[in-house]
Amino acid sequence: MMTWHILGAGSLGCLWAARLAAQGHKVQLILRDSTALARYQATPGIGLSDAQRQHSNYYPIAAQLASDAQAIEYLLLACKAYDAQTAISQVAQRLTANSVVILLQNGLGSQQAIQTMLPQVRCLAASSTEGAYLAEPFHSVFAGIGHTVLGDLQPTAQAAPADLVEALNAAHIPCSWTDQIAQDLWRKLAINCAINPLTVIYNCNNGALNTYPEQVNTLCAELEQLLHAVGQPAAAQDLTQRVWSVITNTAANSSSMRQDVHNQRRTEISFISGFACAQSLALECPTPALHALHQQLQNMLHAHGLPTT
Repeated sequence: MMTWHILGAGSLGCLWAARLAAQGHKVQLILRDSTALARYQATPGIGLSDAQRQHSNYYPIAAQLASDAQAIEYLLLACKAYDAQTAISQVAQRLTANSVVILLQNGLGSQQAIQTMLPQVRCLAASSTEGAYLAEPFHSVFAGIGHTVLGDLQPTAQAAPADLVEALNAAHIPCSWTDQIAQDLWRKLAINCAINPLTVIYNCNNGALNTYPEQVNTLCAELEQLLHAVGQPAAAQDLTQRVWSVITNTAANSSSMRQDVHNQRRTEISFISGFACAQSLALECPTPALHALHQQLQNMLHAHGLPTT
C-alpha cells in the first residue's frame, strides 16, 4: 500500500482521498491553516456520496498542516490553478527525489510553472473527466463516471509507473498512462472551454447543455481550429463527440466554474477560456464565439463581484 498526501480538499481531492482510503492506502489531508484543521476534525471525516445522495460513507482520514515534518511519497495537488504555486511552495521542503506529485489542475499554465519550481521531482499532469461536487466542506458527491490520464510533464528516463496506475484503478479511480500528456491537457482545456462557461451563463448542470446544441457545436468547431493552430491536431480529432460524451456522462455534475460562482469564489477563467482566447489572438486564429462567451462570462463575474481574471 502507498502513502498519500492530498493537498486541496475540494470535490476531486476528497473523492480521491475517500477512494484511496477505502482501498487501504494510508492517506493524509494537508490543510491550509489551524482553523481549517479544527473544522475538519469536527467532522466524521471525508464524506463520499453517490449522485442521488442515497448512500454516504465517511472515512476518518488523518489531517495535518503543510508545516508537518513527514516526508511525502505521493502527493495529489488538487487545489485551484491560481493557488497551485503557492500551495506547492509550502510543502516543497517535504518532497524528495523519490516523491511523485500529481497535478490535478484545470486549464494550462500552472502545471508547467510547478515543474519549473521542482526540477528534481517527478511531476505528473492529470487530465480528468470525473464529475464531483462538494455537498458541504469535506463531503464529495460523485456525479459522473470519468477517466483520468496521467503523464510526465518533462522528458524522463524513468519507466511509466505501472504500480501507480494499477493502484489507482484498483481504488476505483479509472486511469491510464500516456506519453503525450500535452495532447490530453489541450483536449481537456478545449472541453472545459465548451462546457464550463456555458454552465455559468445558463446556471445549469452539465446535462442541461443539451438544450443549447448549436452554441456547443459552434464552440467546438472554433476550438478544433485552435487545437490545430497550436500544433495539437490529435486533440482536435472528434472533439465535438468528446464534449457531448462528457456532458452526458457528467449530466448531474455542476461544473467547477459554476460551483465557484455559486460559492462566491474566484474562478479559473484565466487558465481556461482566458488562456484559449489569448492563444487564439497570438496565433491569429479567429474564435469569435469563444471570445464573445469569454466576455459575457467576465461581465457576469463582475456583476457577482468576483475577479474577472
